[in-house]
Amino acid sequence: MAQVILVTGASSGIGKATALQLIKEGNTVYGAARRTDKMQDLVAAGGNAIALDITDEEQTIAAVDQIIATHGKIDVLVNNAGYAVYGAVEEISIEEARQQFEVNIFGLARITQLVIPHMRKQRSGKIINISSVGGKIYTPLGAWYHATKHALEGWSDSLRLEVEQFGIDVVIIEPGAIRTEFMDVMHDPMVKRSGNGPYAKLAQALSKSGKSTYEKGGSSPASVIADVISDAVNAKKPKTRYAKGKFAKPLLFFRRYFSDRTFDKVIMSQVK
Repeated sequence: MAQVILVTGASSGIGKATALQLIKEGNTVYGAARRTDKMQDLVAAGGNAIALDITDEEQTIAAVDQIIATHGKIDVLVNNAGYAVYGAVEEISIEEARQQFEVNIFGLARITQLVIPHMRKQRSGKIINISSVGGKIYTPLGAWYHATKHALEGWSDSLRLEVEQFGIDVVIIEPGAIRTEFMDVMHDPMVKRSGNGPYAKLAQALSKSGKSTYEKGGSSPASVIADVISDAVNAKKPKTRYAKGKFAKPLLFFRRYFSDRTFDKVIMSQVK
């Protein structure tokens, strides 16, 4: 049965792949992102594009209102919009850190708040939050990014308990290494922030190892996560968590069953 689905961050990567997959399956899909020009392929495929800066209150309200006015419901919200601020804690400004939380947590939370009353009224719905294995593990120079994803994990778990009584499912997706713009967007600012000061050696090593991993096929295509999201959308009773993509399950295994110090060594052994 066709569903009305809103996907944020749909102009590239996982968001775009997911929107295209869900359109292909016959759903009514709204892709939302700041760059509407990057979503014309969604429109050509039969979807819809909405201009949305997830941190803009007026735009967020307007996006939800537009879908409700047209269809009277939103069956699925895929909270995918997000980005990563990398650099040493000492060298990232609090303003940059605060913006990381504004997008990855507060913007996500606000659009969720706006959608829940409609799902509650219809007594059904799915809220699918794109976290990361980074919500369970950690890496050097990624403190603020990991902080938002760790927060999203706990926030999602609490939300699941609150809305289950209304027939609403909350699902967490934990991608591993995925071939998207993530590495490009993360890399240059990280080197700019921490590539010349006391953390220069670490920043340069992380940059080198990250690029090498991606160039040698150490990542999965975004379609892998799109397929997992599709499974959750179509499941009568979805899992609470799905981990998929390169390195996702091994990293989660190591984090769960080994000590902090051992995991530290595993992570730092990759940064040389």
